[in-house]
Amino acid sequence: MTAATVATRSENVRARIVAAFDRDGALARAVPGFAARPSQAEMAAAVYDAIENGSTLIAEAGTGTGKTFAYLVPALIAGGKVLVSSGTKPLQDQLFRKDLPAVLDALHINAATALLKGRANYVCLHRTARAESEGMLPTREDVVHLRSVIRFASTTSTGDRAELAEVPENAAIWPLVTSTRDNCLGAECPRFAECFVYKARREAQGADIVVVNHHLFMADLAFRDDSIRDFLPTVDTVILDEAHQLPAIAADFFGASLSLAQLLEAGRDARSLGLSRAPDGASWITLTHRFERAVRDLRLALGNAGLAIGSRTPVERIPRRADLIPAFDELDGCAAEVLRALEINRGRDAELDLLIGRFSELRRELKDWTQAVGTPAHAEENEGPPDPTEQSNPSVRWISVSTHGAQFNQTPLAPGQALARAREAQPQAWILTSATLTAAGRFDHFLAEVGIEGATTARWNSPFDFPQQALLYLPKSLPSPNDARFAQVVAEAAWPLVRANGGRAFILCTTLRAVDKVADRLRQLMALDDQQLPLLVQGTTTRRALIDAFRASGSAILVGSISFWEGIDIRGDALSLVVIDKLPFAPPVDPVVEAKIRYLRRIGRNPFNEYQLPEAIMLMKQGVGRLIRDETDRGVLMILDERLLTKPYGKVVLASLPPFARTRTEAEAIEFLTRRPSTGRART
Repeated sequence: MTAATVATRSENVRARIVAAFDRDGALARAVPGFAARPSQAEMAAAVYDAIENGSTLIAEAGTGTGKTFAYLVPALIAGGKVLVSSGTKPLQDQLFRKDLPAVLDALHINAATALLKGRANYVCLHRTARAESEGMLPTREDVVHLRSVIRFASTTSTGDRAELAEVPENAAIWPLVTSTRDNCLGAECPRFAECFVYKARREAQGADIVVVNHHLFMADLAFRDDSIRDFLPTVDTVILDEAHQLPAIAADFFGASLSLAQLLEAGRDARSLGLSRAPDGASWITLTHRFERAVRDLRLALGNAGLAIGSRTPVERIPRRADLIPAFDELDGCAAEVLRALEINRGRDAELDLLIGRFSELRRELKDWTQAVGTPAHAEENEGPPDPTEQSNPSVRWISVSTHGAQFNQTPLAPGQALARAREAQPQAWILTSATLTAAGRFDHFLAEVGIEGATTARWNSPFDFPQQALLYLPKSLPSPNDARFAQVVAEAAWPLVRANGGRAFILCTTLRAVDKVADRLRQLMALDDQQLPLLVQGTTTRRALIDAFRASGSAILVGSISFWEGIDIRGDALSLVVIDKLPFAPPVDPVVEAKIRYLRRIGRNPFNEYQLPEAIMLMKQGVGRLIRDETDRGVLMILDERLLTKPYGKVVLASLPPFARTRTEAEAIEFLTRRPSTGRART
C-alpha cells in the first residue's frame, strides 16, 4: 500500500468519524436526545489522529462536550484492540453497560466487549465452599449474607459481586468469599476451571474492547497483580477517562503500605489453615498467638513513641522513633517462627504453602521499616539540592494511627516518573481525558504530575451557556476560613438561599469536621424557622445511599466533604444550588503534602504556584461541575471564601471556573433561584 493510499484511507476514516456527529449522522439517528456539538466532533477527530499516529493526546473536555462518545467513536471506527479505563467501578459499569453498547449499535459495529475488574470483585467458588463447610461465622447477618452469595454463585454467569445488591458493599462476608493476590491458588485451585476471575480474563484476552478501572490499570503497570499484564501490551489504544485521578492513584500503586490489620489477618490465616490442613505440623495456636501479641505490642509502642490516634506522621517527625525498634524486632522474630513452621510443612497443602511467600514478604517489609525508623532524619531546614537517589525516586515514609490499628506508608512524591516509564514501554496510542486537567487554561501542572513527555494537549470548553444558566454568588463580609466559627457562618449564610430554594442543595465542605458543624447549625436554623427539609449528612450511611436519597427526595440538602465533589451527575431541578465553603487547599501539615513542598523547593520549583494552587483549582472545578449538567439546568453557585477576591491568586481561580454571571448580593442570588421553573423533574 502506497503512502498516498494510506493517507487517503486515513482521511476517509477521519471524515467518517466526524460525520457520525452530524445533525443527521449515525449518533443522531440512533441515540435518543443526541445533540450535535462541533466541539465533540473536533475532539473525536483529535482522538483519531492520536490513534493513527500512535501518540499521546491529553484532552480537557468541559462538562457537556460528550467526551465519552468523542473517544469511543474514533476508537471503534479505527479498529484494533482498545482498552478503556474509567475512574471508578460505577463509571466502569455505566461505560460498559450503557455508553459502549449505544455507540456500537449506532455505528453498526459488531465487536466483542469485556468488563474486567480486580480479583476481589468476583465471588471465589473455592473460598465460598470453604466458608460454608467451616460454618464459623460470627453473626447471624453473616450467615444470611453467605446464603445469598451461595445462591448467587450458582446462577450468575459473571460472579461480579456488584450484581448482588442484597449484600452490602461493606458486608463482613465479602473477604471470606472473594480472593486476593495473597490467597488465590491460581491454576492449583480445585475450582479453577469454573473460576469467575479467570473467565473474565479469558474473555478480555479475546475481546476487541476491554473496559477496566484505573486501580486495575495501575495495578498492572506497577506489577502488583497479573490481572491484565498478559493483554495490556497487545492493545492498540489505551483510553484513560477521568484522567485527573491518575496522579493520586499512581501514588498509591507505585508506593507501598503495610497495616497492622494485614499482619493480624496473616496470623489468623496461619492458625486456621495450620489447624485444618496440618494439625500435627506445629504448635499453631502458640505460634500465632505470640505473633498477634507482637502486632498489638507494636501498636502500643506507637502510642508510647508519641503517635496519637488519628495522627498522620512522617517518620522523621516521630518524637521517639528509636523506641519502636525493639517492637519491630520482636514482631519480626515472631514472624520468623511462623515462617519456619510453614516451611517445615511445605507441600502438605497448597493454601498453606501460599502463606510462605506471604510471611516472607511481611518480614521483608518489617525489616525495611525497622531500618527506616532507625535512620537519622535529614535536617528539616535542609533546602539544598536532593541527592541523586532522592531525585530519581523521591518518597516519604509516614505512619497513620487509628484506635486499634496503624498503617505504614511509603508514598512517592513524583509518581509520574513511574507512569512515564510505563508509557514509554508501551507502543500504543494513549488518550488521557477529563473535564478538569487545566488551571487557568494551562496543562502545566497535570503534565508535570503524570510525567509524560511529547504529548499533544487540547481543550474544548463546555457548550453550555453559563452566563445565562448559572450565577456565582460571593457573599460580602465573611470571616477568615481559619476562624473558629467559620463552619457555622457557612450554614448561616447559605440557609436563606437553601430555604428559598426549597432545599435541592449540595453543601460541599473541605473537611469532615466542617461537615458535622455545618449540619448541626442547619438543624438549628431549620428548627428556628420551623421549616424541616431532608438533611443528608456524610457519614450517616453510604455515599451511594445518600445520593440515591437525594435524587428521590426532590427537596433535600446534602452536606458532604471531598468525596462528594466529583463523580455525581444529578440533572434538572433536584439540584439547583451548590455551596462551597472554601478553596480546597490540601492541608500543608499532611505528611505527603509537606514532603512534596520540601522536595519541590529543593529542585528549584515554586510549591504554591506549581502544586498547591493547581491542585486546589482542579478540585474546585470538580465541585463547581456538580451544578450545571446539561443545557436546561439553571442554578446558583455560592462560594464563601473571601480569598477569591482579596488574594492575588484568587484571579487565577476565578479564571479557571466557568464564566457564570456574578453577584455579591444575597437578594440577587435568591431572585435567580426563585424565578427558575420549579415543575421540572430530576433527570439522571
